[in-house]
Amino acid sequence: MEFNEYQKDANRTLFGTETVLTNLGLGLASETGQITYMMKRYSFEGAKLDKQVLTHEIGDALWYLSQIAEWADIDFEDAAKENLASLNQRYPDGEHK
Repeated sequence: MEFNEYQKDANRTLFGTETVLTNLGLGLASETGQITYMMKRYSFEGAKLDKQVLTHEIGDALWYLSQIAEWADIDFEDAAKENLASLNQRYPDGEHK
């Protein structure tokens, strides 16, 4: 699946309101908080990493990101390509040290 295809398909579940951007920003923060909490529990509390739950939470965060991009009229694929170009420039050897 292409990023832009995902972005458009995901948009059918966004219900527009006057506060859509606030909803998207708070939703993204909430989802990343859930991911962070899972990482903390795994790293410091010895909790088992539930990949099915983590996959679900990553998907939720992806939905919010895609809809923020949609709201701003940014192709999601362009954002991904720009990010990779930036990473390639920052780490030309492909390794973060």
